[in-house]
Amino acid sequence: MLGFDWHSSGVTTTVCGALKEGLKGLEPELGVFVCGGKGKISRQTPSEIERIGERISVNPSPLIYASRMAAKVDNNALQDGYQIYHHSFIFTASGHWCVVQQGMNETSQYARRYHWLSEAVKDFVCEPHAAICCDQHGNPLNLVAQESEKARVVSTQISNEKPESLIVELKKFQTLHLPAHHEVALREIHPDRLHKIFLKTYETQPQTFETLLGMEGVGPRTIRALSLIAELVYGATPSFRDPVRFSFAHGGKDGHPYPVDRAGYDRSIEILRKAIASARLGRQEQMEAIRRLAHFTGEKVEARV
Repeated sequence: MLGFDWHSSGVTTTVCGALKEGLKGLEPELGVFVCGGKGKISRQTPSEIERIGERISVNPSPLIYASRMAAKVDNNALQDGYQIYHHSFIFTASGHWCVVQQGMNETSQYARRYHWLSEAVKDFVCEPHAAICCDQHGNPLNLVAQESEKARVVSTQISNEKPESLIVELKKFQTLHLPAHHEVALREIHPDRLHKIFLKTYETQPQTFETLLGMEGVGPRTIRALSLIAELVYGATPSFRDPVRFSFAHGGKDGHPYPVDRAGYDRSIEILRKAIASARLGRQEQMEAIRRLAHFTGEKVEARV
């Protein structure tokens, strides 16, 4: 159990890291496996999944694909200004999985956490998230919104065209006065630098947005450029709805972000108490855990024993 300030992004990386470390050696018994982590460790996720899959005789390919697409979506298809720096992939021997990944906005220094749950994912590129948590709201390019369906279809069709025609359109746009979200996009889009990747999409001819997004080399600038052409030339306007929810917190004693929720605290304490009671611990370990909990709740240990 870890407690952090309500606005701390460190709780995500710490909890996921603690789970990974704490379950080492117990994974086969529990049937739960934790891969990935922060920074460079996150890039080792596919190889970790593959090693575990070989060990427990589970096909790792669908799991590796899920891990890769979750990262692709949150970096490239949902362009909200938060660069992913932490990716944890947790799965079971039966093939169920979840993703907990986090991005950082370099300007605001706020973090945003993305939750994926396998049974909730019906389509990797249409409303795939179980939750997205942050304390700031924006107007991102949201190509995984339900209302972006036309934009996804048209962007995919455009990616099949010759790169020269796409470059010409993008250069035309640079002479236009566009709404704020497009002005930012245009400053970051360099048409001539996109020729190589447009040539690749033309040669590959992806038939779905998911295939397009999953292509190696297709990054946020490519997706943004295709979306821009889809909207301005074909009228396929994407969504700019932010799917974020405010982060969850008990509240602080200083009343920030809101007053302490005593009922919520009591529920959390009861959950911890039940966890201690049902844990496979020795009598001494269990008593020590009860004492530590009592230290924070102000209860007498004897009353609970």
